[in-house]
Amino acid sequence: MPPSQSAPYLGPGPYQPGPPGAYPAASQGSLTRGPSNASSFQAPPPPPEEVEFEMNRPRLQRSETAASVSLRTQKTKAIDLSAPPYTKEYIDQYRQRIKDDPDPEAHFQYAKYLIDAAKKIGADAKEQRGLRKYRDSLIQESLKVIRRLATQGEPYDEAQFFLANCHGTGMLGLQVDHERAYHLYLQAAKQNHAAACYRVAVCNEIGAGTKADPQRAAAFYRKAASLGDTAAMYKLGVILLRGLLKQQPNPREAIGWLRRAAEQADEENPHALHELAMLYENPTNGVVPHDPAYAKELYTRAAHLGYTHSQFKLGQCYEYGTLTCPVDPRRSIAWYTKAAEKGHAEAELALSGWYLTGSEGVLKQSDSEAYLWARRAANKGLSKAEYAVGYYAEVGIGVKQDIEFAKRWYMRAAAQGNKRAMNRLTEMKRNGNKRANMARPTRQDAKDECVIV
Repeated sequence: MPPSQSAPYLGPGPYQPGPPGAYPAASQGSLTRGPSNASSFQAPPPPPEEVEFEMNRPRLQRSETAASVSLRTQKTKAIDLSAPPYTKEYIDQYRQRIKDDPDPEAHFQYAKYLIDAAKKIGADAKEQRGLRKYRDSLIQESLKVIRRLATQGEPYDEAQFFLANCHGTGMLGLQVDHERAYHLYLQAAKQNHAAACYRVAVCNEIGAGTKADPQRAAAFYRKAASLGDTAAMYKLGVILLRGLLKQQPNPREAIGWLRRAAEQADEENPHALHELAMLYENPTNGVVPHDPAYAKELYTRAAHLGYTHSQFKLGQCYEYGTLTCPVDPRRSIAWYTKAAEKGHAEAELALSGWYLTGSEGVLKQSDSEAYLWARRAANKGLSKAEYAVGYYAEVGIGVKQDIEFAKRWYMRAAAQGNKRAMNRLTEMKRNGNKRANMARPTRQDAKDECVIV
């Protein structure tokens, strides 16, 4: 995470006011996989206002993150870090040259370089055992530099923030210590470090490293927002819109913060776009004028930034022809696939519905794909998907017919209050668990009667 960038709001849904994570996620590869290795859907050339879609079936994908080196200013550093090599000789030279640099930022970049070097040096060497001790020494040297910067006479706020993240997540071999993390965040926040102010707010909201204090949390969200933190602008907007954290609702101010957050939305912070879109979509919101076309524009901007809730929403718009969108199966499937590739359960179920019936000239019908996408969504606990899996198993669509297996999935859905599942279980009991003469659903059934979606 770049030093000046705040953590994204991590609530599970666009209107979810719950707290985000207090700390950034640990660096790790994300593994997503679609139900099969190939897709029968080929995307057309995108229309001018749409992005180009990669419409092959979601394959095994891996996105890796690593500590990156980003320079905050243009002034001369002890060494150019744009593409540094990772060798022992280079590290020794860098260590000697950095000694005479008075800039704390240069030392902080050196410490981050050491962390990168510990990960990458000797990666291709056959004998790794001997490198472990050297790599550990680089991590310890890095921590020593960061601790010195964070505690010196004039503490360096980026070092305080970085060290707080380490204590909060257990990075670099440190023990998780939420109180120490909170103290460091607070120290950096006193120097007007925007992302640190946001983290202090989160800690006060959820009681991490300090006692929960809603009003103090709101105050630090406001401070972070005033310092330009996008995630804080969005969160403050939601707080004022809904009257959360013991704050009086103030829709006018809330919209102002949401608009500011939307203006500087990026891939890490697309949430305000979706929030505003929902308001403009709702004719009775009482806050902004009803404007379906503008709502679609906002959803589209968020979707292009990778926000799965907006991608799913656009899939619905092009499936049903809402928010000024034409009915367009190709675009609908494209957006659903984008969201499903990232694990959006409802998008996965929507794809199941499309595969159940297919779309002429767009998507080849496939029972096995329909079942596998529904199962993937059901495994996430989506009750509609649990019902769908039960239905597929009872009828024998994409999976061998199995009444007992179907009942188990119906019971899972019923436990979450799914009325269709409850009714189906009642009918099965009345019929002695014999399979009813259930006709294969049409596309209209899947849409209108919610057999699947």
